[in-house]
Amino acid sequence: MDGWIMAFDIWLHLRSGELFTGLTADFLGRDSVIFRSLGGRSTMRTETDHKILHDPEFVAAHLIPDNDDRDDDKVYFFFTEKATEAGDGEEVIHTRVGRVCANDVGGQRVLVNKWSTFIKARLVCSVPGPHGIDTHFNQLEDVFLLRTKDERNPDIYAIFSTISNVFQGFAVCVYRMADIREAFNGPFAHKEGPDYQWGAYEGRVPYPRPGVCPSKITNQPGSEFASTKDFPDSVLQFARGHPLMWRPVQPALRQPVLVKANVPYRLKQIVVDRVEAEDGQYDVMFISTDVGSVLKVIALHAGNSLETEEVTLEELQVFKVPTPITSLDISVKRQALYVGSGAGVAQVKLHRCQTYGKACAECCLARDPYCAWDGASCARYVPGSKRRYRRQDIRHGNPALQCLDQNFGEDVEETEDRVVYGAENNSTFLECVPRSPQASVVWLVQGDERQEEVKLDDRVMSTDQGLLFRRLLNQDAGVYICRSREFGFTQTLSRITLEVLQGDTLDELVGQRDNARLSDLLKDRPGAGYRSWMPCHSFVRPGLVGQLYKNR
Repeated sequence: MDGWIMAFDIWLHLRSGELFTGLTADFLGRDSVIFRSLGGRSTMRTETDHKILHDPEFVAAHLIPDNDDRDDDKVYFFFTEKATEAGDGEEVIHTRVGRVCANDVGGQRVLVNKWSTFIKARLVCSVPGPHGIDTHFNQLEDVFLLRTKDERNPDIYAIFSTISNVFQGFAVCVYRMADIREAFNGPFAHKEGPDYQWGAYEGRVPYPRPGVCPSKITNQPGSEFASTKDFPDSVLQFARGHPLMWRPVQPALRQPVLVKANVPYRLKQIVVDRVEAEDGQYDVMFISTDVGSVLKVIALHAGNSLETEEVTLEELQVFKVPTPITSLDISVKRQALYVGSGAGVAQVKLHRCQTYGKACAECCLARDPYCAWDGASCARYVPGSKRRYRRQDIRHGNPALQCLDQNFGEDVEETEDRVVYGAENNSTFLECVPRSPQASVVWLVQGDERQEEVKLDDRVMSTDQGLLFRRLLNQDAGVYICRSREFGFTQTLSRITLEVLQGDTLDELVGQRDNARLSDLLKDRPGAGYRSWMPCHSFVRPGLVGQLYKNR
Protein backbone atom coordinates (compact mmCIF):
# COMPACT_ATOMS: atom_id res chain seq x y z
CA MET A 1 0.00 0.00 0.00
CA ASP A 2 3.07 2.23 -0.06
CA GLY A 3 2.62 5.27 -2.27
CA TRP A 4 -1.17 4.93 -2.51
CA ILE A 5 -3.50 7.82 -1.93
CA MET A 6 -6.55 6.36 -0.23
CA ALA A 7 -9.86 8.20 -0.04
CA PHE A 8 -12.09 6.23 2.31
CA ASP A 9 -15.77 6.35 1.43
CA ILE A 10 -16.87 3.76 3.98
CA TRP A 11 -15.31 1.32 6.39
CA LEU A 12 -16.40 -1.54 8.61
CA HIS A 13 -14.32 -2.86 11.48
CA LEU A 14 -15.18 -6.40 12.58
CA ARG A 15 -14.68 -7.90 16.02
CA SER A 16 -12.04 -10.17 14.52
CA GLY A 17 -9.92 -7.07 13.92
CA GLU A 18 -10.44 -7.09 10.16
CA LEU A 19 -11.08 -3.80 8.39
CA PHE A 20 -13.32 -3.74 5.29
CA THR A 21 -13.20 -0.49 3.33
CA GLY A 22 -14.58 0.99 0.12
CA LEU A 23 -11.89 3.36 -1.10
CA THR A 24 -10.05 5.02 -3.96
CA ALA A 25 -6.54 3.60 -4.05
CA ASP A 26 -4.58 5.51 -6.69
CA PHE A 27 -3.32 9.01 -7.41
CA LEU A 28 -5.83 9.68 -10.21
CA GLY A 29 -8.85 8.46 -8.25
CA ARG A 30 -9.73 5.86 -10.88
CA ASP A 31 -8.99 2.65 -8.96
CA SER A 32 -11.94 2.19 -6.65
CA VAL A 33 -11.82 -1.02 -4.67
CA ILE A 34 -13.34 -2.97 -1.84
CA PHE A 35 -10.41 -3.72 0.44
CA ARG A 36 -9.80 -5.98 3.44
CA SER A 37 -6.83 -5.42 5.71
CA LEU A 38 -5.63 -6.10 9.26
CA GLY A 39 -6.73 -9.26 11.06
CA GLY A 40 -5.17 -12.69 10.50
CA ARG A 41 -6.29 -13.32 6.90
CA SER A 42 -4.59 -12.20 3.71
CA THR A 43 -5.12 -8.72 2.28
CA MET A 44 -7.90 -8.73 -0.32
CA ARG A 45 -9.19 -6.34 -2.96
CA THR A 46 -11.44 -6.27 -6.03
CA GLU A 47 -10.10 -6.66 -9.55
CA THR A 48 -9.64 -3.54 -11.66
CA ASP A 49 -12.49 -4.19 -14.07
CA HIS A 50 -15.52 -2.06 -14.92
CA LYS A 51 -17.67 -5.18 -14.72
CA ILE A 52 -16.83 -5.40 -11.04
CA LEU A 53 -16.93 -1.71 -10.03
CA HIS A 54 -17.49 1.21 -12.41
CA ASP A 55 -16.72 4.57 -10.75
CA PRO A 56 -18.49 3.64 -7.50
CA GLU A 57 -19.46 5.94 -4.66
CA PHE A 58 -19.60 3.87 -1.48
CA VAL A 59 -22.23 4.79 1.12
CA ALA A 60 -22.35 2.02 3.74
CA ALA A 61 -21.02 -1.41 4.72
CA HIS A 62 -22.57 -3.88 7.18
CA LEU A 63 -21.97 -7.42 8.35
CA ILE A 64 -25.28 -9.31 8.15
CA PRO A 65 -25.19 -13.03 8.98
CA ASP A 66 -27.28 -15.49 6.98
CA ASN A 67 -27.42 -18.15 9.69
CA ASP A 68 -25.67 -19.40 12.84
CA ASP A 69 -22.60 -20.59 10.92
CA ARG A 70 -20.00 -17.82 11.34
CA ASP A 71 -18.08 -19.16 8.30
CA ASP A 72 -21.09 -18.14 6.21
CA ASP A 73 -21.02 -14.48 7.33
CA LYS A 74 -21.19 -11.93 4.54
CA VAL A 75 -20.32 -8.23 4.36
CA TYR A 76 -22.79 -6.13 2.38
CA PHE A 77 -21.77 -2.93 0.58
CA PHE A 78 -24.20 -0.23 -0.56
CA PHE A 79 -23.00 2.07 -3.33
CA THR A 80 -23.84 3.76 -6.63
CA GLU A 81 -21.99 3.23 -9.89
CA LYS A 82 -22.26 3.72 -13.64
CA ALA A 83 -24.40 0.92 -14.96
CA THR A 84 -22.64 -1.15 -17.63
CA GLU A 85 -25.90 -2.92 -18.48
CA ALA A 86 -27.69 0.36 -19.27
CA GLY A 87 -26.25 0.47 -22.81
CA ASP A 88 -23.03 1.49 -24.47
CA GLY A 89 -22.20 5.17 -24.15
CA GLU A 90 -24.92 5.83 -21.56
CA GLU A 91 -23.89 7.41 -18.24
CA VAL A 92 -26.73 5.95 -16.17
CA ILE A 93 -26.29 5.70 -12.40
CA HIS A 94 -27.65 2.68 -10.55
CA THR A 95 -27.65 1.90 -6.85
CA ARG A 96 -26.17 -1.45 -5.89
CA VAL A 97 -26.01 -3.81 -2.98
CA GLY A 98 -22.90 -5.98 -3.22
CA ARG A 99 -21.55 -8.64 -0.92
CA VAL A 100 -18.44 -10.67 -0.20
CA CYS A 101 -17.82 -13.58 2.14
CA ALA A 102 -15.99 -12.44 5.25
CA ASN A 103 -13.72 -15.51 5.01
CA ASP A 104 -12.86 -15.06 1.30
CA VAL A 105 -9.10 -15.53 0.68
CA GLY A 106 -9.17 -15.49 -3.12
CA GLY A 107 -8.26 -18.29 -5.52
CA GLN A 108 -5.24 -20.54 -5.88
CA ARG A 109 -4.50 -19.78 -9.57
CA VAL A 110 -7.33 -17.42 -10.58
CA LEU A 111 -8.23 -14.25 -8.62
CA VAL A 112 -5.18 -14.56 -6.39
CA ASN A 113 -5.67 -12.16 -3.43
CA LYS A 114 -8.79 -10.92 -5.21
CA TRP A 115 -12.39 -11.33 -4.10
CA SER A 116 -13.73 -14.60 -5.45
CA THR A 117 -17.21 -14.30 -3.89
CA PHE A 118 -18.17 -10.74 -4.92
CA ILE A 119 -21.62 -10.37 -6.49
CA LYS A 120 -23.95 -7.38 -6.75
CA ALA A 121 -27.58 -6.55 -7.52
CA ARG A 122 -29.47 -3.37 -8.32
CA LEU A 123 -31.53 -1.64 -5.63
CA VAL A 124 -34.65 -0.09 -7.15
CA CYS A 125 -36.47 2.85 -5.57
CA SER A 126 -39.17 4.25 -7.82
CA VAL A 127 -42.66 5.71 -7.85
CA PRO A 128 -45.10 3.96 -10.20
CA GLY A 129 -46.31 6.31 -12.90
CA PRO A 130 -48.89 6.35 -15.70
CA HIS A 131 -48.45 4.05 -18.71
CA GLY A 132 -45.91 1.98 -16.79
CA ILE A 133 -43.34 4.80 -16.69
CA ASP A 134 -41.83 4.99 -13.21
CA THR A 135 -39.96 7.88 -11.62
CA HIS A 136 -36.65 6.40 -10.49
CA PHE A 137 -34.50 7.66 -7.64
CA ASN A 138 -31.05 6.38 -8.55
CA GLN A 139 -28.57 8.29 -6.39
CA LEU A 140 -28.06 6.69 -2.97
CA GLU A 141 -27.56 9.18 -0.14
CA ASP A 142 -27.58 7.11 3.08
CA VAL A 143 -28.41 3.68 4.51
CA PHE A 144 -29.58 2.69 7.98
CA LEU A 145 -30.00 -0.85 9.31
CA LEU A 146 -32.89 -1.13 11.72
CA ARG A 147 -31.84 -4.11 13.80
CA THR A 148 -34.51 -6.53 14.98
CA LYS A 149 -34.53 -9.42 17.44
CA ASP A 150 -33.45 -11.59 14.51
CA GLU A 151 -29.96 -10.32 13.64
CA ARG A 152 -30.20 -12.07 10.28
CA ASN A 153 -33.13 -9.96 9.08
CA PRO A 154 -32.74 -6.23 9.75
CA ASP A 155 -34.90 -3.77 7.85
CA ILE A 156 -32.82 -1.59 5.54
CA TYR A 157 -33.83 2.07 5.19
CA ALA A 158 -32.23 4.02 2.35
CA ILE A 159 -32.45 7.65 1.17
CA PHE A 160 -32.33 8.22 -2.59
CA SER A 161 -32.26 11.36 -4.69
CA THR A 162 -32.84 12.32 -8.29
CA ILE A 163 -31.86 15.69 -9.67
CA SER A 164 -32.57 17.01 -13.16
CA ASN A 165 -33.25 20.32 -14.83
CA VAL A 166 -36.98 19.97 -14.22
CA PHE A 167 -37.26 17.86 -11.09
CA GLN A 168 -35.47 17.47 -7.76
CA GLY A 169 -36.76 14.81 -5.46
CA PHE A 170 -35.89 12.52 -2.59
CA ALA A 171 -37.35 9.22 -1.50
CA VAL A 172 -36.97 6.74 1.34
CA CYS A 173 -37.31 3.05 0.46
CA VAL A 174 -37.28 0.07 2.83
CA TYR A 175 -35.82 -3.31 1.88
CA ARG A 176 -36.17 -6.77 3.39
CA MET A 177 -33.18 -9.09 3.61
CA ALA A 178 -35.33 -11.91 2.22
CA ASP A 179 -35.72 -9.96 -1.04
CA ILE A 180 -31.98 -9.22 -1.22
CA ARG A 181 -31.09 -12.88 -0.68
CA GLU A 182 -33.67 -13.92 -3.28
CA ALA A 183 -31.99 -11.67 -5.86
CA PHE A 184 -28.56 -13.14 -5.03
CA ASN A 185 -29.98 -16.66 -5.33
CA GLY A 186 -31.58 -15.89 -8.69
CA PRO A 187 -30.16 -15.88 -12.23
CA PHE A 188 -26.96 -14.08 -13.13
CA ALA A 189 -26.98 -11.24 -15.68
CA HIS A 190 -25.29 -12.18 -18.94
CA LYS A 191 -24.23 -10.54 -22.19
CA GLU A 192 -22.81 -12.73 -24.93
CA GLY A 193 -21.09 -10.03 -26.95
CA PRO A 194 -21.01 -6.27 -27.68
CA ASP A 195 -24.04 -6.51 -30.01
CA TYR A 196 -26.13 -8.69 -27.73
CA GLN A 197 -28.69 -7.50 -25.22
CA TRP A 198 -28.33 -8.22 -21.53
CA GLY A 199 -30.41 -11.11 -20.27
CA ALA A 200 -30.62 -13.83 -17.65
CA TYR A 201 -27.90 -16.48 -17.87
CA GLU A 202 -29.56 -19.75 -18.88
CA GLY A 203 -26.53 -22.01 -19.07
CA ARG A 204 -25.03 -24.30 -16.47
CA VAL A 205 -23.85 -22.60 -13.29
CA PRO A 206 -20.76 -24.31 -11.82
CA TYR A 207 -20.68 -25.80 -8.33
CA PRO A 208 -20.29 -24.45 -5.74
CA ARG A 209 -22.47 -21.58 -6.86
CA PRO A 210 -20.43 -18.36 -7.33
CA GLY A 211 -20.99 -16.00 -4.40
CA VAL A 212 -21.41 -18.65 -1.70
CA CYS A 213 -18.98 -19.01 1.20
CA PRO A 214 -16.92 -22.08 2.08
CA SER A 215 -18.84 -23.28 5.14
CA LYS A 216 -20.88 -26.14 6.55
CA ILE A 217 -23.82 -24.83 4.53
CA THR A 218 -21.90 -25.16 1.27
CA ASN A 219 -20.07 -28.42 1.91
CA GLN A 220 -21.63 -31.66 0.83
CA PRO A 221 -20.36 -35.23 1.22
CA GLY A 222 -17.52 -35.69 -1.25
CA SER A 223 -17.41 -31.95 -2.06
CA GLU A 224 -15.93 -30.18 0.91
CA PHE A 225 -14.13 -26.82 0.67
CA ALA A 226 -11.96 -25.53 3.49
CA SER A 227 -11.47 -22.12 1.82
CA THR A 228 -12.07 -20.31 -1.44
CA LYS A 229 -8.63 -21.50 -2.61
CA ASP A 230 -10.25 -24.94 -2.93
CA PHE A 231 -12.94 -23.68 -5.32
CA PRO A 232 -12.53 -24.98 -8.89
CA ASP A 233 -11.14 -22.54 -11.45
CA SER A 234 -14.42 -22.77 -13.36
CA VAL A 235 -16.22 -21.23 -10.38
CA LEU A 236 -13.76 -18.35 -10.14
CA GLN A 237 -13.81 -17.71 -13.90
CA PHE A 238 -17.61 -17.59 -13.85
CA ALA A 239 -17.59 -15.24 -10.85
CA ARG A 240 -15.14 -12.93 -12.65
CA GLY A 241 -17.36 -12.75 -15.75
CA HIS A 242 -20.77 -12.60 -14.01
CA PRO A 243 -20.64 -10.31 -10.94
CA LEU A 244 -24.12 -8.83 -11.59
CA MET A 245 -27.42 -10.50 -10.77
CA TRP A 246 -30.26 -10.29 -13.29
CA ARG A 247 -33.17 -9.55 -10.95
CA PRO A 248 -33.20 -6.22 -9.11
CA VAL A 249 -34.19 -5.82 -5.47
CA GLN A 250 -37.56 -4.12 -5.10
CA PRO A 251 -38.52 -2.21 -1.95
CA ALA A 252 -41.17 -3.46 0.45
CA LEU A 253 -44.64 -2.68 -0.92
CA ARG A 254 -42.92 -1.91 -4.27
CA GLN A 255 -42.77 1.83 -3.60
CA PRO A 256 -41.18 4.40 -1.28
CA VAL A 257 -42.52 5.07 2.20
CA LEU A 258 -41.68 8.77 1.83
CA VAL A 259 -41.26 11.12 -1.14
CA LYS A 260 -40.18 14.77 -1.08
CA ALA A 261 -40.25 16.76 -4.32
CA ASN A 262 -38.92 20.25 -5.06
CA VAL A 263 -38.19 21.03 -1.42
CA PRO A 264 -35.69 23.80 -0.48
CA TYR A 265 -33.25 21.34 1.08
CA ARG A 266 -31.51 18.03 0.47
CA LEU A 267 -32.11 14.92 2.57
CA LYS A 268 -28.76 13.61 3.80
CA GLN A 269 -28.85 11.00 6.61
CA ILE A 270 -31.45 8.79 8.20
CA VAL A 271 -31.80 6.90 11.49
CA VAL A 272 -34.89 4.97 12.58
CA ASP A 273 -36.39 3.97 15.92
CA ARG A 274 -39.04 1.25 16.19
CA VAL A 275 -41.52 2.45 18.80
CA GLU A 276 -44.16 0.42 20.62
CA ALA A 277 -47.48 2.28 20.72
CA GLU A 278 -50.94 1.48 22.03
CA ASP A 279 -52.09 0.09 18.67
CA GLY A 280 -48.86 -1.51 17.40
CA GLN A 281 -45.32 -0.76 16.30
CA TYR A 282 -44.27 2.29 14.32
CA ASP A 283 -40.96 3.15 12.71
CA VAL A 284 -40.09 6.77 13.47
CA MET A 285 -37.67 8.19 10.90
CA PHE A 286 -35.29 11.03 11.78
CA ILE A 287 -33.94 12.55 8.56
CA SER A 288 -31.32 15.29 8.45
CA THR A 289 -31.02 18.01 5.80
CA ASP A 290 -28.29 20.22 4.42
CA VAL A 291 -29.82 23.32 6.08
CA GLY A 292 -29.45 22.23 9.70
CA SER A 293 -32.91 20.76 10.27
CA VAL A 294 -34.16 17.28 11.17
CA LEU A 295 -37.48 15.83 10.01
CA LYS A 296 -39.31 13.45 12.33
CA VAL A 297 -41.63 11.35 10.17
CA ILE A 298 -43.75 8.20 10.30
CA ALA A 299 -45.34 6.34 7.39
CA LEU A 300 -48.78 4.81 7.95
CA HIS A 301 -50.43 2.07 5.91
CA ALA A 302 -54.19 1.96 5.44
CA GLY A 303 -55.22 -1.67 5.92
CA ASN A 304 -54.05 -3.91 3.07
CA SER A 305 -53.55 -0.96 0.73
CA LEU A 306 -50.14 -0.30 -0.80
CA GLU A 307 -50.64 3.42 -0.31
CA THR A 308 -48.80 5.06 2.56
CA GLU A 309 -49.61 8.23 4.46
CA GLU A 310 -46.62 10.32 5.40
CA VAL A 311 -47.05 12.15 8.72
CA THR A 312 -44.44 14.75 9.64
CA LEU A 313 -44.47 14.87 13.43
CA GLU A 314 -41.88 17.63 13.79
CA GLU A 315 -39.40 19.65 11.78
CA LEU A 316 -36.63 20.65 14.17
CA GLN A 317 -34.22 23.45 13.30
CA VAL A 318 -31.28 22.09 15.28
CA PHE A 319 -28.75 24.81 14.44
CA LYS A 320 -29.59 28.52 14.42
CA VAL A 321 -27.46 29.14 11.34
CA PRO A 322 -28.47 26.90 8.41
CA THR A 323 -25.57 24.48 8.03
CA PRO A 324 -25.31 21.02 6.46
CA ILE A 325 -25.71 18.20 8.95
CA THR A 326 -22.79 15.83 8.47
CA SER A 327 -23.57 13.10 11.00
CA LEU A 328 -26.65 11.64 12.62
CA ASP A 329 -26.76 8.96 15.30
CA ILE A 330 -29.44 7.61 17.61
CA SER A 331 -29.26 6.22 21.14
CA VAL A 332 -32.44 4.32 21.97
CA LYS A 333 -31.08 3.64 25.46
CA ARG A 334 -30.67 7.36 26.18
CA GLN A 335 -33.71 8.31 24.08
CA ALA A 336 -31.59 10.91 22.32
CA LEU A 337 -30.59 11.94 18.82
CA TYR A 338 -27.06 13.22 18.23
CA VAL A 339 -26.65 15.70 15.38
CA GLY A 340 -23.27 16.84 14.08
CA SER A 341 -22.30 19.68 11.73
CA GLY A 342 -19.49 22.14 11.19
CA ALA A 343 -21.12 24.30 13.87
CA GLY A 344 -20.87 21.62 16.56
CA VAL A 345 -22.74 18.65 18.01
CA ALA A 346 -26.27 18.83 19.43
CA GLN A 347 -28.30 16.39 21.50
CA VAL A 348 -32.03 16.28 20.79
CA LYS A 349 -34.67 14.29 22.66
CA LEU A 350 -36.51 11.69 20.61
CA HIS A 351 -39.78 12.87 22.14
CA ARG A 352 -41.00 16.31 23.26
CA CYS A 353 -44.56 15.53 24.27
CA GLN A 354 -45.02 18.80 26.19
CA THR A 355 -44.82 20.80 22.95
CA TYR A 356 -48.09 19.34 21.67
CA GLY A 357 -50.25 21.54 23.88
CA LYS A 358 -52.28 21.07 27.03
CA ALA A 359 -55.42 19.41 25.69
CA CYS A 360 -56.29 15.77 25.04
CA ALA A 361 -57.29 16.59 21.47
CA GLU A 362 -53.95 18.24 20.71
CA CYS A 363 -52.03 15.27 22.07
CA CYS A 364 -54.13 12.89 20.01
CA LEU A 365 -53.78 14.94 16.83
CA ALA A 366 -49.99 14.95 17.19
CA ARG A 367 -50.02 11.20 16.30
CA ASP A 368 -46.62 10.79 17.91
CA PRO A 369 -46.00 7.14 18.95
CA TYR A 370 -43.81 8.37 21.81
CA CYS A 371 -46.66 10.37 23.41
CA ALA A 372 -50.10 9.75 24.92
CA TRP A 373 -52.69 11.67 26.95
CA ASP A 374 -52.47 10.45 30.55
CA GLY A 375 -55.57 12.27 31.82
CA ALA A 376 -53.74 15.44 32.81
CA SER A 377 -51.07 16.13 30.18
CA CYS A 378 -49.42 14.90 27.00
CA ALA A 379 -46.65 12.65 28.35
CA ARG A 380 -44.28 9.88 27.34
CA TYR A 381 -46.04 6.63 26.47
CA VAL A 382 -44.42 3.67 28.24
CA PRO A 383 -45.50 0.21 27.01
CA GLY A 384 -46.66 -2.07 29.79
CA SER A 385 -47.28 0.80 32.16
CA LYS A 386 -49.85 0.18 34.93
CA ARG A 387 -51.50 3.53 34.27
CA ARG A 388 -54.95 2.77 32.92
CA TYR A 389 -55.83 6.17 31.55
CA ARG A 390 -53.91 6.55 28.29
CA ARG A 391 -55.33 8.00 25.09
CA GLN A 392 -53.46 7.52 21.83
CA ASP A 393 -54.54 7.16 18.20
CA ILE A 394 -51.54 7.06 15.86
CA ARG A 395 -53.24 5.52 12.86
CA HIS A 396 -56.24 7.85 12.64
CA GLY A 397 -55.54 10.75 15.00
CA ASN A 398 -59.24 11.12 15.75
CA PRO A 399 -59.76 13.16 18.94
CA ALA A 400 -63.54 12.84 18.68
CA LEU A 401 -63.25 9.19 19.69
CA GLN A 402 -60.33 9.43 22.08
CA CYS A 403 -61.23 12.61 23.94
CA LEU A 404 -65.02 12.58 24.02
CA ASP A 405 -65.04 12.72 27.84
CA GLN A 406 -62.29 15.34 27.99
CA ASN A 407 -64.37 18.42 27.11
CA PHE A 408 -63.68 17.86 23.43
CA GLY A 409 -65.54 20.50 21.50
CA GLU A 410 -65.29 22.79 18.57
CA ASP A 411 -62.81 25.14 20.15
CA VAL A 412 -60.14 25.10 22.82
CA GLU A 413 -59.34 28.65 23.81
CA GLU A 414 -55.62 29.02 24.43
CA THR A 415 -55.36 32.24 22.56
CA GLU A 416 -52.60 34.77 22.38
CA ASP A 417 -53.92 38.34 22.27
CA ARG A 418 -51.63 41.04 20.94
CA VAL A 419 -51.58 44.34 19.08
CA VAL A 420 -49.65 44.89 15.85
CA TYR A 421 -49.04 48.29 14.25
CA GLY A 422 -48.57 48.66 10.51
CA ALA A 423 -47.82 51.67 8.34
CA GLU A 424 -50.26 52.47 5.55
CA ASN A 425 -49.05 51.40 2.08
CA ASN A 426 -46.25 49.30 3.64
CA SER A 427 -46.12 45.53 4.08
CA THR A 428 -47.23 43.96 7.38
CA PHE A 429 -47.08 40.39 8.66
CA LEU A 430 -49.34 38.69 11.23
CA GLU A 431 -47.55 35.59 12.55
CA CYS A 432 -49.42 32.39 13.40
CA VAL A 433 -47.96 28.86 13.25
CA PRO A 434 -50.06 25.78 14.14
CA ARG A 435 -48.58 23.19 16.49
CA SER A 436 -49.36 20.30 14.15
CA PRO A 437 -47.76 20.15 10.66
CA GLN A 438 -50.95 18.46 9.42
CA ALA A 439 -53.28 21.25 10.58
CA SER A 440 -54.72 23.82 8.19
CA VAL A 441 -55.01 27.47 9.17
CA VAL A 442 -58.02 29.71 8.62
CA TRP A 443 -57.90 33.50 9.11
CA LEU A 444 -61.04 35.33 10.24
CA VAL A 445 -61.65 39.03 10.72
CA GLN A 446 -64.12 40.35 13.32
CA GLY A 447 -66.93 42.31 11.68
CA ASP A 448 -69.61 44.42 13.31
CA GLU A 449 -71.85 41.46 14.06
CA ARG A 450 -69.95 38.30 13.11
CA GLN A 451 -66.62 36.90 12.04
CA GLU A 452 -65.87 36.54 8.35
CA GLU A 453 -63.12 34.63 6.60
CA VAL A 454 -60.33 36.86 5.28
CA LYS A 455 -60.50 37.27 1.50
CA LEU A 456 -57.15 36.34 -0.01
CA ASP A 457 -55.75 37.82 -3.22
CA ASP A 458 -52.46 39.11 -4.61
CA ARG A 459 -52.35 41.80 -1.91
CA VAL A 460 -53.34 39.68 1.11
CA MET A 461 -51.68 36.26 1.18
CA SER A 462 -51.75 33.32 3.61
CA THR A 463 -48.35 31.65 4.18
CA ASP A 464 -47.11 28.76 6.33
CA GLN A 465 -45.98 31.29 8.94
CA GLY A 466 -48.92 33.70 8.96
CA LEU A 467 -50.90 36.35 7.07
CA LEU A 468 -49.00 38.75 4.81
CA PHE A 469 -50.31 42.15 3.72
CA ARG A 470 -48.12 43.16 0.80
CA ARG A 471 -49.62 46.69 0.88
CA LEU A 472 -51.56 47.71 3.95
CA LEU A 473 -54.69 49.83 3.52
CA ASN A 474 -56.54 51.87 6.13
CA GLN A 475 -59.60 49.61 5.90
CA ASP A 476 -57.47 46.58 6.87
CA ALA A 477 -57.54 47.67 10.51
CA GLY A 478 -59.44 45.27 12.75
CA VAL A 479 -59.27 42.15 14.89
CA TYR A 480 -57.88 39.04 13.13
CA ILE A 481 -58.40 35.53 14.50
CA CYS A 482 -56.06 32.70 13.51
CA ARG A 483 -57.60 29.22 13.83
CA SER A 484 -56.24 25.75 13.10
CA ARG A 485 -58.40 22.89 11.89
CA GLU A 486 -57.61 19.18 11.90
CA PHE A 487 -59.97 16.18 11.94
CA GLY A 488 -62.89 18.35 13.01
CA PHE A 489 -60.92 19.89 15.87
CA THR A 490 -60.78 23.68 15.76
CA GLN A 491 -58.51 25.75 17.96
CA THR A 492 -58.06 29.52 18.17
CA LEU A 493 -54.30 30.10 18.22
CA SER A 494 -54.11 33.88 18.32
CA ARG A 495 -56.23 37.01 18.23
CA ILE A 496 -54.41 39.99 16.73
CA THR A 497 -55.59 43.59 16.73
CA LEU A 498 -54.15 45.31 13.67
CA GLU A 499 -53.90 49.12 13.85
CA VAL A 500 -52.98 51.01 10.68
CA LEU A 501 -50.84 54.13 11.13
CA GLN A 502 -51.32 56.82 8.52
CA GLY A 503 -48.40 58.92 7.31
CA ASP A 504 -49.01 61.95 9.58
CA THR A 505 -49.47 59.77 12.66
CA LEU A 506 -46.29 57.84 11.93
CA ASP A 507 -44.24 61.05 11.53
CA GLU A 508 -45.58 62.37 14.81
CA LEU A 509 -44.76 59.15 16.71
CA VAL A 510 -41.28 58.95 15.22
CA GLY A 511 -40.58 62.60 15.97
CA GLN A 512 -41.71 62.34 19.59
CA ARG A 513 -39.61 59.26 20.23
CA ASP A 514 -36.42 60.55 18.60
CA ASN A 515 -36.72 64.00 20.20
CA ALA A 516 -37.02 62.35 23.62
CA ARG A 517 -33.92 60.26 22.96
CA LEU A 518 -31.95 63.29 21.74
CA SER A 519 -32.99 65.27 24.82
CA ASP A 520 -31.74 62.46 27.07
CA LEU A 521 -28.38 62.50 25.30
CA LEU A 522 -27.90 66.28 25.55
CA LYS A 523 -29.27 67.09 29.01
CA ASP A 524 -26.07 65.96 30.76
CA ARG A 525 -23.75 67.89 28.37
CA PRO A 526 -23.03 71.46 29.61
CA GLY A 527 -23.17 74.00 26.77
CA ALA A 528 -24.60 71.61 24.29
CA GLY A 529 -27.19 73.14 22.04
CA TYR A 530 -30.54 71.58 21.34
CA ARG A 531 -32.39 71.71 18.08
CA SER A 532 -35.70 70.06 17.48
CA TRP A 533 -35.77 68.14 14.23
CA MET A 534 -38.11 65.81 12.36
CA PRO A 535 -36.89 62.89 10.26
CA CYS A 536 -37.68 62.60 6.58
CA HIS A 537 -39.60 59.55 5.36
CA SER A 538 -36.54 58.34 3.47
CA PHE A 539 -34.60 58.10 6.75
CA VAL A 540 -37.09 56.00 8.68
CA ARG A 541 -35.12 52.86 9.47
CA PRO A 542 -36.46 49.40 8.54
CA GLY A 543 -38.14 47.71 11.48
CA LEU A 544 -39.08 51.03 13.09
CA VAL A 545 -42.74 50.08 13.27
CA GLY A 546 -41.79 46.87 15.05
CA GLN A 547 -39.71 48.87 17.54
CA LEU A 548 -42.63 51.20 18.17
CA TYR A 549 -44.76 48.18 19.04
CA LYS A 550 -42.00 46.75 21.21
CA ASN A 551 -41.49 49.96 23.14
CA ARG A 552 -45.18 50.61 23.61
